Amino acid sequence: MSNDKALLQIRDFSLEFDTFDGVYKAIDHVWLDVQPGETIGLVGETGCGKSVLTRSAFGLVPMPPARITSGEVLFNGRDLLQCTEKELRSIRGSEVAMIFQDPMTYLNPVIRIGTQLVDAIRAQRGGAISKSDARAIALDMLAKVHLPNPLQQFNSYPHALSGGMRQRVLIAMALAATPKLLIADEPTTALDVTIQAQILDLIAELVDDLGIAVIMISHDLGVVAQVCERVAVMYAGQIVEDASADDIFSTPKHPYTQGLLAAIPHPLRPPEHLVGIPGNLPNLYEPPSGCRFQTRCKHVTDACKTSKPAFVQTSAYQKAACTLYSEALNNA
Repeated sequence: MSNDKALLQIRDFSLEFDTFDGVYKAIDHVWLDVQPGETIGLVGETGCGKSVLTRSAFGLVPMPPARITSGEVLFNGRDLLQCTEKELRSIRGSEVAMIFQDPMTYLNPVIRIGTQLVDAIRAQRGGAISKSDARAIALDMLAKVHLPNPLQQFNSYPHALSGGMRQRVLIAMALAATPKLLIADEPTTALDVTIQAQILDLIAELVDDLGIAVIMISHDLGVVAQVCERVAVMYAGQIVEDASADDIFSTPKHPYTQGLLAAIPHPLRPPEHLVGIPGNLPNLYEPPSGCRFQTRCKHVTDACKTSKPAFVQTSAYQKAACTLYSEALNNA
């Protein structure tokens, strides 16, 4: 399940939250590897645990109320769950960068763009760089993200920039230290379609130039198809399918993945041909035994209700956690 040469290795990772309503089992025994230079999409409907998984792996979820109950997270061979907060801060920003969906939330509205960039760059390098050198790097990064008139934007306040321009500033800030891994959490959700395409092209261009790995978190399969080589599909806190992007879109194996793809509008099909996934996400305060998708799956069997399905390799670059394939393997 894991590759020792991977840049990031999430092994048997489980996390839960203590709430007034009880214990919420948000992440359940997740395994995920990211190779150096690889671009992987993490997809699934809202509430499936995509953002919680990546944020908790790098210590960005408050504990308590969160609690890690099993597993380890290895980054470059180093177990992040054993690191102190000071050690994690030295990794975040310098070796791992993040881009979030609402840039205005992450930019201080009363501080100029340039000042925020310079401060971030100096923090990424532990203060071992002068303000003038950091300013030069900041201006160079603003030019690399194709921000028009970088010097003018450098001296502007966030409110003077459009949403797409602010997102470019966050990308510049994230990549200024040339991290090994970029986590892009719904980076285009707040943007219109035209700007979204520009931002995705920009991320792909910079990643190719810098050779960094990317985790693209999204519920938009079109976004994932555009930029990712590999896709991991999450459902109710579990990864249910992991495959190359080509395999996911041409021959999806898990019934949930098939349902997601069937629900995408197609220009050559009338709207009435859209097929929704019946039912709702299971209650993660008391998750069902066995497969968590069982209440919404048309292929459900008795085995689905009693035991958690194991991952089965269905092709060279594809594996799915479904009893359809484990039973077929056992009967072969």
